[in-house]
Amino acid sequence: MNFTSLDDGRVDGFALVKSVEKKTSAKGDSYLDFTLGDKTGEINAKLWRYSPAEHGEYKANDIVKIRGTITQFNSADQLRIERIRTAVPGDNITIEDLVKSASYSSEEMYGELISIAESFKDEEIKTLVLAIFEDKKEQLLYWPAAYRLHHAIRGGLLLHTLSIVKLCQGVCDIYPFVDRDLLIAGAMLHDIAKIDEFTVEDTGMASGYSFRGNLLGHLAMGGAKVEEYAKKLGISEKTSTLLAHMVLSHHGLPEYGAAVRPMFIEAVILSELDMIDARVYGMREAVMGVEADGFTQPIRSMDGVKLFNHGRTDLNIDTKLI
Repeated sequence: MNFTSLDDGRVDGFALVKSVEKKTSAKGDSYLDFTLGDKTGEINAKLWRYSPAEHGEYKANDIVKIRGTITQFNSADQLRIERIRTAVPGDNITIEDLVKSASYSSEEMYGELISIAESFKDEEIKTLVLAIFEDKKEQLLYWPAAYRLHHAIRGGLLLHTLSIVKLCQGVCDIYPFVDRDLLIAGAMLHDIAKIDEFTVEDTGMASGYSFRGNLLGHLAMGGAKVEEYAKKLGISEKTSTLLAHMVLSHHGLPEYGAAVRPMFIEAVILSELDMIDARVYGMREAVMGVEADGFTQPIRSMDGVKLFNHGRTDLNIDTKLI
C-alpha cells in the first residue's frame, strides 16, 4: 500500500474500501474488519472498539483517509486503524488515484474514437458507430475490458478499443486494398457488449458477469446490438451483416468463443489484431512482475510459456495512442 510513513512509526494516507464488515471481538466489543486497497495492492485493516457516532459509517467503494500502525498477523501485514474519515473534495483525491486505470483519460480516448468515426467516408457506417457510442458514452468512460484478464482496469475497454483502432490504421496504411471504414468500425464495435456482459462497480472494476453475460456472452449480444441499431437507423442489410459478422467472429475459433469463424479479409484482420493487443498487454503485465534476467510464471493463455525479462526496455512507458 502506498501510505506515507510518519516519524513516529505510524502510516497515513488514502485508500479505497474494498470490503467492510462489522464484527464482535472476544471481549464483546464491536470492530470493523476492512480490506483496503490502492493501485499497489491490498491490506487487511481493523478498527477496534468501533463506535458509529465517533468513527462514522463506511461501505464498499468509499474513499477514506486513515492513520494507523502496520503490524504482522499470520505472516501478513495488518493495519490497526487509529483515525479514519471519508475523503472530502478538498483532499483532491479521485478514484483514478486508487485503482489501476488506463494511462489516458477516458474523455481523451472517447474523443479520439469519436473523431475517427466522424472521419468515415461511408455514411451508414459513420451513423451506426456514432449512434452506439453516443448512447453508451456513460459506461464507456469507465468500463473495463475484462473481469480478470487483459485490460481489466478502469477505462480498459476504451484503451483496448483505441489500441486496436490504431493498429487497424497502420494495417490500412500498408495494405490500401483493406476497407478502412469497415475494419476500424468493426474494431470500435467488437467489444461493445462487454457493457452488458459484466457487472461493474463505480470504481470501474468488474465484480462478475451479469445474468445475460453468463448466458449469452458479449459476442452474441454485440452482434444483436449492431443489428438492432442498424434496423432502427435504416442501415442496409449488407452493412449491418458485415459489421455483425465481425463482432460475432472476432475470437477467431469456436473453441475461443467465436460464433462463426471470420470469413472476409477485414474480419480476419480484426480477429488477429484483437489477439495481438490482448497478448501484448498480458505479456507486459507478466514481465513487469519479475526482475531483469528473470522468468515469469507459466502463462496459461500462452500454453504455459514462461517469458524472459531481458531488461533492455522500460516496460513502464505508456502505450502511444494519442
